[in-house]
Amino acid sequence: MKLALPTVMLEPLVRAALLEDLGRAGDVTTDAVVPKEQHARTVLAARQSGVVAGLDLAILAFRLIDPDVEISVERADGSEVSQGEVIATVSGPARAILTAERTALNFLCHLSGVATATASIVTAVRGHGAKIVCTRKTTPGLRALEKYAVRAGGGANHRFGLDDAILIKDNHVAMAGGIRPAIERARMSVGHLVKIEVEVDTLAQLEEALALAPDAILLDNMSVAELRQAVAMVAGRAITEASGSITAATAPAIAATGIDLISIGWLTHSAPILDIGLDYRDS
Repeated sequence: MKLALPTVMLEPLVRAALLEDLGRAGDVTTDAVVPKEQHARTVLAARQSGVVAGLDLAILAFRLIDPDVEISVERADGSEVSQGEVIATVSGPARAILTAERTALNFLCHLSGVATATASIVTAVRGHGAKIVCTRKTTPGLRALEKYAVRAGGGANHRFGLDDAILIKDNHVAMAGGIRPAIERARMSVGHLVKIEVEVDTLAQLEEALALAPDAILLDNMSVAELRQAVAMVAGRAITEASGSITAATAPAIAATGIDLISIGWLTHSAPILDIGLDYRDS
């Protein structure tokens, strides 16, 4: 199944990025140096191994500058690529290709970096039942794209926003006066389709929360031993989620506790880019 987001979601973001780059006078360098009638053939090539995400945005960037640009995709979103492998061929008016190059690569490199980081954690926990999920720690304006890239890397998505579900965190608990009043008020305020998750830091808090039957429990910054005990206490009565500075090195032991979800904020806020370049081949 092809991974994709609707074009109507992507186009405003790509247009805004192009306009930011074009400024008030357009691409003065390309317009000065490259003849208007010149055509070129280029390739988007991986300069390191990883997982591709964001091709539709790159394609839009080229075609919004000039619809005559042709793109032939070799490695679709979600594909693993090795260093030097061609992801797509881009050919057509040379000016358009050069003008759109940086915007296309900004999206493609960033989202492929998110997908690659996600894939590294997914691989690390393979063999266990835990799903790798992202959080709301996303670049403002790019949340849908970054969460899409997580899916391209084999992960899954947590909430998209504050309106998806109720997630009662430590500050909510403190301001509500405790876990019980927080969960009871939440249950009274929403409909039957809205799930309730509560964050706990200790096993004592977990015991209190379980008595109120939330849909999910977020076990924050617990040790592996505590997570194992927490999963046993929950005993399938709620979805269990682990969070807190989790890496590819620490994820396998966490997954082995029987946890359902492992949520990782850095997948979207700090993943390094995947180095991808646009290389000129011929005209």
